[in-house]
Amino acid sequence: MDVHPTAIISPQAKLGAGVKVGPCAIIGDNVVIGNHNIIEAHAFIEGWTEIGENNHFYPYTVIGTPPQDLKFTGEKSLVQIGNNNIFREFITVHRGTLRGGGVTTIGNDNYFMAYSHIAHDCKVGNGVIFGNAGTLAGHVEVEDCAAVGAFSGVHQFCVVGKYSFIGGYSVITKDVLPYSKSVGNRAKTYGVNFVGLRRKGFSPEAIQNIKSAYKIIFQSNLNTTQALEKIKREIKNSPEVDYLVAFIRRSKRGVIK
Repeated sequence: MDVHPTAIISPQAKLGAGVKVGPCAIIGDNVVIGNHNIIEAHAFIEGWTEIGENNHFYPYTVIGTPPQDLKFTGEKSLVQIGNNNIFREFITVHRGTLRGGGVTTIGNDNYFMAYSHIAHDCKVGNGVIFGNAGTLAGHVEVEDCAAVGAFSGVHQFCVVGKYSFIGGYSVITKDVLPYSKSVGNRAKTYGVNFVGLRRKGFSPEAIQNIKSAYKIIFQSNLNTTQALEKIKREIKNSPEVDYLVAFIRRSKRGVIK
């Protein structure tokens, strides 16, 4: 380990091999940090926080503090973070609440730009990008490879689908469709995230299937149930479209159209 002499680390904290801790960083009692993490100057990590390997916490990140929930009374709750994530300056990640399952989870290979906020009981998948000040209210789920634009806010209990893109300064109050581009206050969907899908290596056939499904949803003058039935009849052997249909069917808040 490489720990600056001005860092304050609880004797009860557990730090893995190769961890670097910068000046004036603070690490609390119940923190477990895996191998090869970098914790820069003035970072603050407390609470029951479990961190995987190869993450980078830039100055003034705040991880594992209590949730901003008036019902919270100090009970034990967790933050769990995977591997290879980047947390830029002034990011906040809050612990869970008993009502929401007690844990805030972040997966692997995510990039959180400055001032991002991950509230209590949120679930962030893998390969997600948050623009500056991208903000999640409590109980939000962000699925793999989604992008949350700068200064955008996502309402409680919303789900942001895989490979979707939320434009900057958006207000999200319903579930964001997978593969979509959404922007605005309140946000609307503006078709398929073609650029993102190509960058992620989707085949032309897969992209065409997604495009065809979106055309049925938005341009067929059918209600949602009818549109999904038509998609299932007409677009076969497409796991991407099957996932899209399942996402819409399980949505509790409704989806952005």
